[in-house]
Amino acid sequence: MVAAEIRVTLPDGSQKTLPKGSTAADLAKAIGPGLAKAALAARVNGEVRDLARPLPDGATVEILTDKHPQALDVLRHSAAHVLATAVRQLFPHAAIGFGPPIEDGFYYDFEVPRPFTPEDLQQIEAKMQEVVAADHPFVREEVSRDDAKRRFTDDPLKLERIADLGANEVISVYTDGPFVDLCRGPHVPSTGRIKHFKLLHAAGAYWRGDERRQMLQRIYGTAWFSKDDLEGYLRRLEEAKKRDHRVIGKQLDLFSIQEAVGPGLIFWHPKGAMLNFQLRRFIEDVILERGYQLVYTPHVTREELFLRSGHLPLYADNQFPPMAAGEGEAEDVRYRVKPMNCPMHILVYASQQRSYRDLPLRLAEIANVYRNERSGTLHGMLRVRGLSMDDAHIFLREDQIEEEIFRLLDIVDLVMGKTFGLQYRLDLATRPERKLGDDATWEVAERALEGALKRRGVTYRLDQGGGAFYGPKIDIKFNDAIGREWQGATIQLDYEQPERFRLEYTGADNKPHRPVMIHRAIFGTLERFVGFLIEHFAGAFPLWLSPEQVRVLPIADTQVDAARALAGRLQGAGIRTHLDDRSETLNYKIRDAETHKVPYMAVVGQREAEAGTVAVRVRGEGKKQVVQPVDEFVRKLEEEIRTRALKPLI
Repeated sequence: MVAAEIRVTLPDGSQKTLPKGSTAADLAKAIGPGLAKAALAARVNGEVRDLARPLPDGATVEILTDKHPQALDVLRHSAAHVLATAVRQLFPHAAIGFGPPIEDGFYYDFEVPRPFTPEDLQQIEAKMQEVVAADHPFVREEVSRDDAKRRFTDDPLKLERIADLGANEVISVYTDGPFVDLCRGPHVPSTGRIKHFKLLHAAGAYWRGDERRQMLQRIYGTAWFSKDDLEGYLRRLEEAKKRDHRVIGKQLDLFSIQEAVGPGLIFWHPKGAMLNFQLRRFIEDVILERGYQLVYTPHVTREELFLRSGHLPLYADNQFPPMAAGEGEAEDVRYRVKPMNCPMHILVYASQQRSYRDLPLRLAEIANVYRNERSGTLHGMLRVRGLSMDDAHIFLREDQIEEEIFRLLDIVDLVMGKTFGLQYRLDLATRPERKLGDDATWEVAERALEGALKRRGVTYRLDQGGGAFYGPKIDIKFNDAIGREWQGATIQLDYEQPERFRLEYTGADNKPHRPVMIHRAIFGTLERFVGFLIEHFAGAFPLWLSPEQVRVLPIADTQVDAARALAGRLQGAGIRTHLDDRSETLNYKIRDAETHKVPYMAVVGQREAEAGTVAVRVRGEGKKQVVQPVDEFVRKLEEEIRTRALKPLI
């Protein structure tokens, strides 16, 4: 009698025949001993699974090793379970929350009587090492709902999670040594595979992110496949601490967040406001040269506008609660502060009849919008409630989509690549689970964006389900000076809003047609982009962007008049200059200018005063000094500012 068999397909298209019930681990052994030793998990029909799970007949299977990007998530998820195992051994009554992998690491939430201390984290990490040394296998079981409740009868957080599971949802638990957890997986084969990890810090976190629920203690950690990768990441973390925009922002007096006003609302101080102003002026100059028109729209609107646009209820959680109508209006009329500008710009478009000759119509506004982010998610300038968006909405014909996408990618390259010198990549984000419109329309929009990217000849990654609720989008991601990835510009194609608002233009056939719409932002928000710039440049901004560009330093009181004349000359040339005529030593004033990251120090001594020259010191170049005629100094500064050079020209 012939034993039952299964056949699976490998990534190269070849096939393997295995006995029925074979696992991914068995497949790895069949391919070769090297792969069997290196295997960590498997991707089965696109889903990442444990090696120990039986393979279905006809599946497409890829064995994941530490060379595969998805393997890091599996490793970190398993490290989170090792963390929970250690915590339960040291704190037996700790209730267990969630423990997912995250970018660069993992965390686990625990309900304990007091916050974890640094000494606790040291003990927990040592206990984790013991769990790793024990090399407990990760064992998966599928259990009934009643069995799951019995297993977690002493853990109310897990019981609540079980109650949330759908009636037909598979419930699985994982065991590693003494620890059992409710978990979907997947995991590496055993705890011994997790060798290079580090606990980072602990912080409070509301259960399920709900401020009305109890506060848990969240322990963050990181895990990597090699010691070098771990040490490299820890070095980057230390560098990131030095570059923290909240610390540098305070040091340079750029911005603040005031308790009297509330979290997530930025006060731009004079120097920070200058950064804001320069970025606004730059992007407005760029777009005005490219056929955009500026508009300004109200900050509040009747709620019905967001009902019509579809933002309510899909975006209601991110909007501030409604306000009562003003005197003389109906009692059922309510107002909202705007979380985005698109419905306002749509009304500008709809305010008059449009012709096909008017399109594309590009409406731009750097506008303040407000989003009710949870206080626990707010983070300096990077996650705020009051946002200044460099927003634009482009109304166009379908046959103009590709050319407009090309124009937008040109702007992205000018701003991100040429001006700020950033390496960036493109993601094509497709329809999310919660969306407006039908799949047929989404298919058209996704094909239009993907076709434009292909004909542009650029590489891009697919972000399945990452689109906006009204349309697919191209997201621009870029890396900062220490390799961290940031979200930048976004280009979103929208068929739904023009349909909802019944927008029209008169075509060449003299008949009404429906336009399509592109939502786009280049900086994203000025708050987040400035926060990024602070950390990217560590506060040492290029000359054109620096709030203070030159500090003039007289050596002695007898040179103050000459220094004042130089400062006046620079200011007359439009160069932001400060005269430091305090009765302090030159070395003190130089150190102060370096602390405030002023790009240039212009030292005026007796020889310079008599000769009409200036001794120039460049930020970060120590005692090096270049003596130049004043005219030449001014000319070089003007050139550096005009070209928006990233490095000094002097």
